[in-house]
Amino acid sequence: MRFSSSIALMGAATGAVAQNMSVCDKYTTALLKENNSTNQLTLLTLLVNTVVIGNYTQPNKNAVPGILAKGTYKGEEVNLLPYFDGTLMSSNRGGKSGVSINFLDDGGAAPLMMNMPSKTTTSNQYFLLTHLYQFFGKLLGCSTYGQMGFPAYTGHDMGSTHAFMDLDPSEFGYFVTQVGLAATSFGVSTEDVTAVATALQKLFGYRCSPPATVIPEMGPTLNSICQNDKCPLDPMALCSAYPNNGVVMEPMMANNTNMTMPSGTPTGPMMPGASSTMAGAPPQSTGAAMKESVGVGAVIGAVALALAL
Repeated sequence: MRFSSSIALMGAATGAVAQNMSVCDKYTTALLKENNSTNQLTLLTLLVNTVVIGNYTQPNKNAVPGILAKGTYKGEEVNLLPYFDGTLMSSNRGGKSGVSINFLDDGGAAPLMMNMPSKTTTSNQYFLLTHLYQFFGKLLGCSTYGQMGFPAYTGHDMGSTHAFMDLDPSEFGYFVTQVGLAATSFGVSTEDVTAVATALQKLFGYRCSPPATVIPEMGPTLNSICQNDKCPLDPMALCSAYPNNGVVMEPMMANNTNMTMPSGTPTGPMMPGASSTMAGAPPQSTGAAMKESVGVGAVIGAVALALAL
């Protein structure tokens, strides 16, 4: 059965947590003690940055490769990096065809290891990361979302954002897996992670999903992220609402002959070993190795202390 509103979806995602307390509020309180807008945004920053680049705080409870690392999902090889570094013409600017945009243009992994989105506030990387903080803040039910200290989401709907990516079930599944691994690395319970992952699948993992409200101030929006023809068709599919009746072409390679990877972008030994399982002890992460040199800050120490207790 499909959920028809963000309230129903996040009700399912938060049903496993303490009564009358969302996932965001519960773990902000558990990890950072004070449940305020600053700490809620900090929690989302820690979570999203870990989803993107993998483990960069210590201690952590399991290994997180991160979505920029190559990996596998149910036996299928996955490499999401080309969607972020401008290799593919997969970004939506104008709604007619995909364009090449480098979303790692402002420091790559280095500022993320310092608990920041980017070096500056005007880059593609800054807008991508801050939009992710905001979007997941709403999805996870942060009570101060949209208030002073935790800005409301200002990006586009997910259907439009991913309209030219042609993401398949393995790529989408790998992303959701990294969200789960990042959450469990900070001590989020398996029950809560499963509830959130189920909500993500129902909201974004079906092809041609009909409009539904995810961000209340945006109203009903198209939300399909998994738009490849291998993605499961929504039981209430409305393909006519999507460009080309929901048919997405594989994105072309960009003709970026002079493109270089931005400084700090995780490659090779900078990332932990890719794995689609949640078991096993975490390897030494790049973040741990570089912590002293990049100055992660006192807030990381607070989280580490909370995890150690």
